[in-house]
Amino acid sequence: MTDQEILQERAHNLWTSAARKFRPLEKATWLIVDPAVGPEQIGGLAYAQEEVLTYACAMVEPEVYKSWGTHPPSGLLLIGPGGSGKTLLAQGLARRAGAAFLGLDVPRLALEIVRQGGQVTELLAAWSQTLGEMPATTVYFHELEFFQAEEIGGRRTDLPIGPIMDFLGELTNRTVEVDGCLVVGSTSHPDTLRPAFVKPGRFERVVEVIPVFPGDIVAALRIHAAQAEELAERKLFGDVDWDDVVSRFREPTTGDWIQMMHGVLRRKAREQCGSGTVGPVTTDDLLAEVEHSRRTRKRLPRHGPTGTYL
Repeated sequence: MTDQEILQERAHNLWTSAARKFRPLEKATWLIVDPAVGPEQIGGLAYAQEEVLTYACAMVEPEVYKSWGTHPPSGLLLIGPGGSGKTLLAQGLARRAGAAFLGLDVPRLALEIVRQGGQVTELLAAWSQTLGEMPATTVYFHELEFFQAEEIGGRRTDLPIGPIMDFLGELTNRTVEVDGCLVVGSTSHPDTLRPAFVKPGRFERVVEVIPVFPGDIVAALRIHAAQAEELAERKLFGDVDWDDVVSRFREPTTGDWIQMMHGVLRRKAREQCGSGTVGPVTTDDLLAEVEHSRRTRKRLPRHGPTGTYL
């Protein structure tokens, strides 16, 4: 095994062992020991990419900050609508830093903490100890504004906000204190985010993740179309006018657009099951899916963006 593979195995073993002991960690975290997301897999988002990916210097070239008489931010906070690419950027940061990626689903963690109750002190101790023993890691706090997260049903006023905030504040502090950790948070609801999260020493650098319409969305669709063709090992798309398709419908997020593209591919798969002969994806195929999405959106509750840009 190479040195890098040994470090990856160590990260996997340490985290798996800790998560098994605490249900909230088992249910609300995911570890990617070798993140594969690079800049070439992120459509557009030029400003956010530059800001997030250069944060890797805090780990790989820490002397750069010192040479300018300053220090790296304790953590980054990515703000933008759901499906805009925040998680993808965090994974790209981990790859740039040569670090493992540890994702933490904050809304799910909040629910599990409420259900489990008395394990909080032990969980915090295990969190600090395990991160301290792991190789370099990017820790990603997904959706810090937990009580409004769509994943748990939208605005949850039934949750004990104060105790959960105390717990998350301590969890953040302990993460920032670990040498070898890059700390990133995200929220789709920055307007109601609690100020405690962005105070100095926590997520003190805020980065907007707002795709430029239509260019960034088109760039992301081209990337995902190429990935689909790579998976299929054949050409799937004809001469598609991506700019024309995207310009017809401004409301969807990048993640929603990617889901629509896969909706077309799934329809092609169904047609092949029936007739056996199906042509490549065309502009008209995609426009038909846009109209389908436009109609169905009018019939569904309006809770905000739901796409996932992955």
